[in-house]
Amino acid sequence: MSINWFPGHMAKARREVEENLKKVDVVIEILDARIPHSSHNPMLDEITQHKPRVVVLNKVDMADRKETDAWMARFKSEGKYPVALDGRNNHIIKKIEPLAVRATAEIFERMEKKGIGRRAIRAMIIGIPNVGKSTVINNIAKKKIAKTGNTPGVTKQQQWIKAGEQMELLDTPGILWPKFEDEITGRKLSLTGAIKDAVVPLDEVAIYGIEFLLAHDPERFNQFYNINVSPSDEIVDVFDAIGKSRGLKAGGNEINYEAVTNRIIYDIRNGKIGGYTFDKADA
Repeated sequence: MSINWFPGHMAKARREVEENLKKVDVVIEILDARIPHSSHNPMLDEITQHKPRVVVLNKVDMADRKETDAWMARFKSEGKYPVALDGRNNHIIKKIEPLAVRATAEIFERMEKKGIGRRAIRAMIIGIPNVGKSTVINNIAKKKIAKTGNTPGVTKQQQWIKAGEQMELLDTPGILWPKFEDEITGRKLSLTGAIKDAVVPLDEVAIYGIEFLLAHDPERFNQFYNINVSPSDEIVDVFDAIGKSRGLKAGGNEINYEAVTNRIIYDIRNGKIGGYTFDKADA
């Protein structure tokens, strides 16, 4: 599954990020806690490499907490300033702002030595589509500034937003890189909703999700669907079991495989079965 996904507005957004970086002190990157590696845009590393970075692992409520802790440790070892949170909860600015202060401490110390008075910390928020970036921004601003939705790419233009006591945020559109050669990365992005369903083969995405859960948490998977399958079973047998259990049938009492596919993706994407992290920190 080699996917090309680089709409014109995303190319423009990259140029805007490059142009506006000189205006900011710190970059705040929003990642999906379920896929911290796959939801990181490697294209932005080159652009933002000279700026300190706060890493927000969002949607932590739908991820594996042990894996989130491992990712937190990894990011700290890389010199970043990580925090794990649910962007829908109140008071998240109290978790993000102190990290931005720490990340920019040296910058403001140098400014003070030059006799430059202290001002608000200027931060740029980046993140690929559908990692919950707009939800985080709206929560911080305490009003609906950024359009939100479960559709990739709804944020289209940049805007400055007052945040907390010491920060101003520059929002940026979600940006995906031009092409992912790694099929597994594409499946993870699709499974968590970062790629529009119309551009990927959803049956492959559902199969990836089934295989992951059967490998890592078969008991919960079977309990959730009220079935009894194992990793060694043929994938069509797993689809059949879920279809029968959920009554997903077409004419002639045949299993509706499209409906089963959509059900599996919906259940995993929305955390109905449980909290999982598909990227391992030690990989």
